[in-house]
Amino acid sequence: MTTPIQNTLEHLDPDDFRFSRKAWIAATPPEVYDLVSDVSMISAWSPNVSDVRYDDGAGPQAGAFFTGRSRRGDREWTSRSQVVRAEPGDTFAFVVDGLVRWCWTFRPLGTGTVAEQSWQLLALDPVLGSTRADLEALLAHMADSVETTLVSLGRWVAEGGGNR
Repeated sequence: MTTPIQNTLEHLDPDDFRFSRKAWIAATPPEVYDLVSDVSMISAWSPNVSDVRYDDGAGPQAGAFFTGRSRRGDREWTSRSQVVRAEPGDTFAFVVDGLVRWCWTFRPLGTGTVAEQSWQLLALDPVLGSTRADLEALLAHMADSVETTLVSLGRWVAEGGGNR
């Protein structure tokens, strides 16, 4: 016998829940890559993430793991991520708890970089939502978060953040 949650999730396709956003950043692709792949920096720009750290001895290379704290509304949690692609100046991607794939790509444009951040649901899990409406709300929240992150990153770079 299936529960209502299982029945609801079995009729959904995780591939329906994805998006990407782009922003121009006033730095070269290798410079933007270095900022993004230093996962401890993401809390400087993201409205939802704090205290992100690579495992001891790990860094931005495929196979590396890191842990982070996230929040949405009044909910906070810890997640475990693994870098799945690390091509300096080009692409940085990781999978969170086997459920979501984040991917950053960097393309030169004029004196800066077009940074694209993508989010893709890989698997359905009640922890993320148990109905299409729940997952659509999550998708909208994450898209807003990515837009905020990209704008914040662009501003941080333009204002000399960290004196790169």
